[in-house]
Amino acid sequence: MKHKKFNIKLVLALGYCLLSLFVNAQQLETYIEDALANSPEIQKFELQHRIATEKVTEVNSLPNAEFSAGYFVLEPETRTGTQRFKVSAKQMMPWFGTLTSRENYASALADAKYEDIVIAQRKLMVSVSQSYYKLYVNKAKQTILLENSKLLKTYETLALTSIEVGKASAVDVLKLQIRQNELEQLRHVLEQQYLAEQTTFNKLLNRDKNLEIDVVEALILPSKDFEIATKNLALHPELLKYDKLFQSVAQSELMNQKESHPSFGFGFDYINIQAGSDITFSEKGKDIFMPTLSLSIPIFNKKYKSKTKQNELEQQEIVVQKQERLNTLETHLDEAVNERISARISYNTQTKNLKQAKDAEDILIKSYETGTIDFNDVLDIQELQLKFQMNQIESVKSYYTQTTIINYLTQH
Repeated sequence: MKHKKFNIKLVLALGYCLLSLFVNAQQLETYIEDALANSPEIQKFELQHRIATEKVTEVNSLPNAEFSAGYFVLEPETRTGTQRFKVSAKQMMPWFGTLTSRENYASALADAKYEDIVIAQRKLMVSVSQSYYKLYVNKAKQTILLENSKLLKTYETLALTSIEVGKASAVDVLKLQIRQNELEQLRHVLEQQYLAEQTTFNKLLNRDKNLEIDVVEALILPSKDFEIATKNLALHPELLKYDKLFQSVAQSELMNQKESHPSFGFGFDYINIQAGSDITFSEKGKDIFMPTLSLSIPIFNKKYKSKTKQNELEQQEIVVQKQERLNTLETHLDEAVNERISARISYNTQTKNLKQAKDAEDILIKSYETGTIDFNDVLDIQELQLKFQMNQIESVKSYYTQTTIINYLTQH
């Protein structure tokens, strides 16, 4: 129940931050929720956590009771009669607090396993979001190519009209047609790439690869970036896992100390006596019942000292690993922040370039109205427009992709 609450909270946070339009945020959020609910990988980690939790019950149990029975083949004679058979029972008990230390150790391991679930959830959310943005970019590019192809078709019509009045040649028409063919080829390639990414996306949701995906038609950059809570990086589950592993080693050492103490046991021996016919005193044939107490002392305790040293070294290793991972996460966060800033700069630049390219296109149209038009300029402007439009879409994708990474690192 604990991690279910976390899912909803984080989905809402990411859904709000990742997409600027509420309806579009709901689309992605729904896909993320489906992925979290159906992911085999998360189910795998949940089962591993359940297994680790069940081990708490396993370790909280006493050693097996020992029972033995023996029959005297050569029956010893005593004053009270002949010994026929012997029955013994014994139960060993660990030192006081040993069972509790084992239970605490198993619980600490289960807690560390839980962080694997949280990490897998976050990574899946990132994967779904990034795949979604790839689908958006692909569709947006297809739309742009189709629009540019229609624009070239319009220019082709103008070129054919110009040929009739002797102001253009058939070569201009062929150039425009060749360019249309190239755009059509690019669009068909994108269609195939979309199908491949569609399979990737659907498999992240663990469903049929051919199911259609409702992709947003337009993504816009928010007017300003949301504030980044860098202090939350210290609470990232990848780092919290190291804290819990460190605690599990501490519990392992407590368990080691308890197990280095003696263990004791209690039981009884019962011996059956058969009275002989020649025995006449009153205690003849009386069975023997003897309570027993045993003690197991670890005189040779080098293994416990070695285990203590191992635990110390393991804790040192965990501290170093955590610092290494923190450095890596801080690097990724800075990279994502700077990449997102770069994406906004690129987006603004492409917006300016597109406006200027549009102005140039208008000038060309007016030139046609006055009777002159250079179709080489037409192709140059069209190619520039296509380049700026493609770059603008890539900038949008980069912005939201980096936002996804930032959320992965800072949301909690």
